[in-house]
Amino acid sequence: MTKQPKLSIVIPFLDEEASLPELYAWIVRVLDKAELSFEIIFIDDGSTDNAWDWVSATIAQDKRIRGIRFLRNYGKSQALHAGFLACTGEVVCTMDADLQDSPEELPELYQLINQGDYDMISGWKKKRYDSILLKNIPSKIFNWAARLVSGIKLHDFNCGLKAYRSDVIKTVEVYGEMHRYIPVLAKQAGFRKIGEKVVQHQKRKFGHSKFGADRFIKGFLDLITLWFLHRFGRRPMYFFGLIGSIMLIMGFSFSIYLGIDKIFVNPAGRLIADRPQFYVALTTMILGSQFFLAGFLGEIVIRNRDHKTRYKIKEHLPPNSKGNM
Repeated sequence: MTKQPKLSIVIPFLDEEASLPELYAWIVRVLDKAELSFEIIFIDDGSTDNAWDWVSATIAQDKRIRGIRFLRNYGKSQALHAGFLACTGEVVCTMDADLQDSPEELPELYQLINQGDYDMISGWKKKRYDSILLKNIPSKIFNWAARLVSGIKLHDFNCGLKAYRSDVIKTVEVYGEMHRYIPVLAKQAGFRKIGEKVVQHQKRKFGHSKFGADRFIKGFLDLITLWFLHRFGRRPMYFFGLIGSIMLIMGFSFSIYLGIDKIFVNPAGRLIADRPQFYVALTTMILGSQFFLAGFLGEIVIRNRDHKTRYKIKEHLPPNSKGNM
């Protein structure tokens, strides 16, 4: 590809052989009608069906299509990260491969970012075609907690349909299960202009969801992690050192009290080592020392950490294309 496309569409997928051809045709039809130059980057997250064979055949026919294949399943966050590294468009959109995200939204999302008013736009599936008990209600609780912790007023943090300025996705590093919190990561990286757009949500046409009920537990744990890293990620001693210091002072003070009580108040009483309070004080001091040491080691790690993460992947990119990893 010799000319930078206006729009990059990053689509991670896992075992979506049935939906990919229809999704590709739908995207091409919409963007050709809108006269937008584009590239589509498919990221195969370790599929076991024939989805990659279709991607390979399509790459040979359409030079706007690119693909990256993971040798095993790493997760959606790692797939998005690989796609972000490879894309070259001025604006980058992400969407799921299961046909529940509508490509009809892409031109308007592009325009919203291209106008310069936003760093990123997150989709809001206001009307959802999912199970009320298994998805809708837990999703509302999850999004409420995310708004409370992050301060970002979005209704749907986990919507797969999002649009970004290219420098946002080149700055933000998506890892673990943090694809749910890209808006939070973007805000923490200094991108404050985060908007929201109501988008169409389609019923799943093929296959089934790849995410189980445990995604909500993981989501809340990741949210706590993000909050902690935002507050104490650069100075862990402020958290661990404070707790450790308080526990050390409490344990040491209690030990002094036991010693004074034994020497001056009740010298004929039980030995200090025979009193349960002694072990409470000793345990408190040991835990306090460990908290303090954890904060100290955290400070050392931060000063020497390497932000580069490597994944074992295979690429399938057309010749003379940019964005090789």
